Amino acid sequence: MSTEKKLHPGINIAQTDPKAHLEAEPVMFGFWVFLMSDLVLFTLLLATYGAMSVHGMAGGPTPKQITDLTSAGIETALLLASSFTFALASIALKYDDNQRALKRWLIVTALLGAAFIGMEIKDFITLAGKGQIPQVSGFLSAHYALLGTHMLHVASAIVWMAMIWPQMKVPRLKDLVRLRIMRLALFWHMLDVVWVAIVTFVFLFGAST
Repeated sequence: MSTEKKLHPGINIAQTDPKAHLEAEPVMFGFWVFLMSDLVLFTLLLATYGAMSVHGMAGGPTPKQITDLTSAGIETALLLASSFTFALASIALKYDDNQRALKRWLIVTALLGAAFIGMEIKDFITLAGKGQIPQVSGFLSAHYALLGTHMLHVASAIVWMAMIWPQMKVPRLKDLVRLRIMRLALFWHMLDVVWVAIVTFVFLFGAST
């Protein structure tokens, strides 16, 4: 029986030997703890937004007045598409060890993420142009804090992707680099899940109130 297995803690993403698999376990456990703590942060921001959307208007705009479903729909499409392309990158790594396909899909993912950030910045500029800045009310402060924190997470993931890029120059990816790509994939998909919650709670509920 071959000692080489396609195993990794959490996600079966690439070939590795049993020793590398065991060494990866504490790293992946720690990263899952980090993801859970990050989800707690977003939960608190969502809870704060919910409270401020009811009691923190202070004479400023309401959620319905600042909600742009068209922009939110485009941003959602961009981020969900980026999650799909990252999945294709993971498949290229897992089954083919195909660096060319892996790099191609990572580039597409980064471009989609950058487009998402551009849309978010445009929305912030539009709000600011109408005088709807964080200082106006607790609600707007919570709105900027929630969406801004998520946008910064997406930006940090793109920077992370750029830092991994030079490590993929070797002919065959090593286990350490594979593990880093896997953690980045988990982080990216987590941001997509958070964005779905934001779209539901902030934009869809906001447009209906």
